Amino acid sequence: MACLFVSDVHLDTQAPQATAQFLEFLRDQAARAQALYILGDLFEAWVGDDDRDPQKQQVTAALRALGEAGVPCFVLHGNRDFLLGAGFCAHSGCILLNDPVIAEFDGAPVLLTHGDALCTDDHPYQELRSVVRAASWQRRFLALPLAQRELLANEARAGSRRHTARTIPVIMDVNQEAVTAAFRAAGVRRLIHGHTHRPAVHDLVVDGAPVQRIVLGAWYEQGSYLHYEGGSYQLLDLPR
Repeated sequence: MACLFVSDVHLDTQAPQATAQFLEFLRDQAARAQALYILGDLFEAWVGDDDRDPQKQQVTAALRALGEAGVPCFVLHGNRDFLLGAGFCAHSGCILLNDPVIAEFDGAPVLLTHGDALCTDDHPYQELRSVVRAASWQRRFLALPLAQRELLANEARAGSRRHTARTIPVIMDVNQEAVTAAFRAAGVRRLIHGHTHRPAVHDLVVDGAPVQRIVLGAWYEQGSYLHYEGGSYQLLDLPR
């Protein structure tokens, strides 16, 4: 059976077509898989596990149904939903993994990560990341009323759009030295990540050995996923 990987689904009330397609993906392709891996940014925003937005509850219920049908779902934090916590896991049945994490597929170790930590040339973002990933900041933020957290998240998203609009695209892509360092530190031959919204398979050489970096696509215009089975990885689209 296959293992499937998705990232950057960015589910949001303003894009109901993406939610509908993701729910169909869970009922169809994912239901026939051995496991599903979501490598960050399942949601466009997640301001705490006490969020009871009906659309998000629909998604968590579908994930729970997938797990109860025998298909485990593993999730990494993304840069938009890094506040996913124990409450989300309890409602969805998903297993939250540390980022990065090494997983084995047919005996071969693979490094899984959201990918934002590899974009080291984007200095303003990396500074922000170091702040909001701190446990002390998250405790203070989660102590705020839900309405205030939602307002701050909307302001942060607007700021992110402004930053993206004025930043040279190459700066928001991965840094090759950071990629090389990740391969060396993990001791693997394959790395799978999202975040950059640039789906592709990159064949590289690190310290004289062939390695492969697979980048997952975003779900803004169409769904996409990575299919692994029998030693073969394939990027597939779900036209919308």
